[in-house]
Amino acid sequence: MKLANLIGDRFRETPSDCVVESHALMLRGGYIKYVANGIYSSLPPLCRITRKIEQIIREEMDAAGGQEVQFPVVLPASYWQESGRYDSVGNELLRFTDRNGSPMVLGMTHEEAAVALVREYGATYSRYPFLFYQIQTKFRDEARPRAGLIRVREFTMKDAYSFHTSQEDLEACYRRCHSAYERIFARAGIPEVISVASDSGMMGGNLSHEFMLLTPAGEDSIVLCPSCGYRANMEAAECITEAPSEGICASEGRTDGHTECAASSLLLPALTEVSTPGVHTIDELCAFLGITAAQCCKAVVYQRNRDDSYVVLFIRGDLDVNETKLTNRLGEEVHPGEITEGSGLQAGFIGPAALYAGLRKNSGENADLTILFDRSLKGATGLVCGANRADFHYTGLCMERDCPDASYEDFAKAQEGGICPVCGKHSLTISRGIEVGNIFQLGTKYSKAMHMQYVDADGAAHYPLMGCYGIGIGRLAASVCEAHHDEYGPIWPITIAPWQVHLCCMRSDNAEVHAMADALYDELQRAGVEVLYDDRNVSAGVMFSDADLLGIPIRLIASPRNRKEGCVEMTLRGNKADTCKIPADEIVLRVREKISALTAALQPE
Repeated sequence: MKLANLIGDRFRETPSDCVVESHALMLRGGYIKYVANGIYSSLPPLCRITRKIEQIIREEMDAAGGQEVQFPVVLPASYWQESGRYDSVGNELLRFTDRNGSPMVLGMTHEEAAVALVREYGATYSRYPFLFYQIQTKFRDEARPRAGLIRVREFTMKDAYSFHTSQEDLEACYRRCHSAYERIFARAGIPEVISVASDSGMMGGNLSHEFMLLTPAGEDSIVLCPSCGYRANMEAAECITEAPSEGICASEGRTDGHTECAASSLLLPALTEVSTPGVHTIDELCAFLGITAAQCCKAVVYQRNRDDSYVVLFIRGDLDVNETKLTNRLGEEVHPGEITEGSGLQAGFIGPAALYAGLRKNSGENADLTILFDRSLKGATGLVCGANRADFHYTGLCMERDCPDASYEDFAKAQEGGICPVCGKHSLTISRGIEVGNIFQLGTKYSKAMHMQYVDADGAAHYPLMGCYGIGIGRLAASVCEAHHDEYGPIWPITIAPWQVHLCCMRSDNAEVHAMADALYDELQRAGVEVLYDDRNVSAGVMFSDADLLGIPIRLIASPRNRKEGCVEMTLRGNKADTCKIPADEIVLRVREKISALTAALQPE
């Protein structure tokens, strides 16, 4: 390919709406072109990159026992109605009606289509297990597309589905796919990708992992423990707080302004109402009373999307709510609560004591209100909380005394420096990451909902267990660019680079130099080397700027000086120290050796 004929333009200026480097470089380098919000066209360099990524994926999935299939982009809504996700998934699922009046969807994922494909084939145990995959365009009507190909609405994805008759077999396939993913990312040039425990979300299932590239440009928060190796997405990370002091238990009333703990004779402060005029937030409360946020019990109010009923979650004042944990507990989506006059809630002054007492008085039944407690409050004493009337708070809240029999669960986000749930050390760190792949053990969620069964050797019917395994192709390409670039452009690994060699003909108006470069171009092509040849009559600055933006790993320079010396200069993109002059009659051999060495360096052990 000659650069003069390459479709697409390259630009020096960074577009103003780019928030990450990969987005800017892919626009500047002529890889993608904006079409609509979260939708891009791919130009030849990116098409060549993604084709190589797809080939790596095919090789590794085939080696793991997978077979390639192809599902439609447009699916009947009946598939999603069978699984129950047609109503449970929000606006991300694009629904429409075709000209015949049939409800349809654009596939954002293909679990339902996978079950429908093998529902009849998998009717007997003798055909299990099996694994198949596709590489297909999908559409997710993402509310907030961002960062170029990192979060888009239309995207290409490899998704695989496995079917099993036992949990042991599912786990064995899960491990094989986990290893295959590690090989895929290593071969694509980002072996630093790590797998982390994750929340299964709308996919369902009991176990899932995400493969994360740690980078400040990431949109996910990853919780890590350098001491023991614990890794989890923030959505799934357990939050451990300090254990309560010894001797906290149910207490008896006293007449001197305190209560006494019956088991240990510890004195506990009485629940006392104090005036706090105009104090609504935790920060204001801490400043007003001279306390810390950890000494407060705060209320976070939500409403269920389904019926707008209130959910009040009480949590320690220095912690944040993990809304994924909350929605998993409720089994439905919520939104921030809008407190009205008829809600029975006093905005800025909500506390657990009176609310919980009222709920207990009604035997725990209240269709309009759900009260939940984070486990950071379990056994806590001496807290400050709202008094459920304007401009007043309580001091001396004792959870076991004032909210007896309350049930505590983990609803909090893990924190930097927090306690690791595995080794117990105060060692947690929070990093940003890009999700480049995910794997799920789905169990029978879809096979049961869609009535897929097999008959075992004894004639008994069972629902098969499923696993699913996804990699976003464009996002992976963008992630490699994010991980490997400099201020001038991408530095593509040899395995997925759009071309292996970038041949620059300096002074193409010099007939002898041009003839030398033409001959080298032909010789490299005959040797099976992928070459992008720049023989334009442009300045060295323009030529090298374009070469940097295209990020091809090996650069060859034919120039008047080099021709006189009977050699060609070879340098590596991103490593100018690795530059040498090679005799013209050895260049093809040396290039092929360099390609082999660069490729071998990316092969996992």
